[in-house]
Amino acid sequence: MTDRRNEERPLRRAVCPGSFDPITCGHLDIIGRASKLYDTVHVVVMINNSKKGLFSLEERLALIEEVTAEFGNVVVESFHGLLVDFCKQRDIPAIVKGLRAVSDFDYELQMAQMNNGLSGVETLFIPTNPTYSFLSSSLVKEVAAWGGDVAHLVPAPVLRELRGKLARD
Repeated sequence: MTDRRNEERPLRRAVCPGSFDPITCGHLDIIGRASKLYDTVHVVVMINNSKKGLFSLEERLALIEEVTAEFGNVVVESFHGLLVDFCKQRDIPAIVKGLRAVSDFDYELQMAQMNNGLSGVETLFIPTNPTYSFLSSSLVKEVAAWGGDVAHLVPAPVLRELRGKLARD
């Protein structure tokens, strides 16, 4: 009889992709919940050269590292290309996505089916905390640009950087 407790088990790994321009409390909620389910969560900032973000890639990576440090099992990276290629290169079998509303599901289901068909990578959907069901990075930037209070929508380091950027514009 073998003692299975002493056998090494493979690490459970997943990826949480996004543009994170900027990372919000909604993103952080999904990442934190995924970090409880997986041994390692790769938060990957997907690079889209056709989009001009408010925050540079380097700023986004630094902010994500800062606000996810408390989880202890999050790796922050960037990638240019197909998400499934990122997963294949790192042998990551799962993508974790947050769903805010039915409209998210329609789009994300198509992406999940395409990703699975291309590579066999599975997508797991986590329903967003109702507190953040309306939240998006675009909305945060727009409200903040008009002087609205977004302190409860983004982590403190993001708020500091967001205010700094908008004050310079």
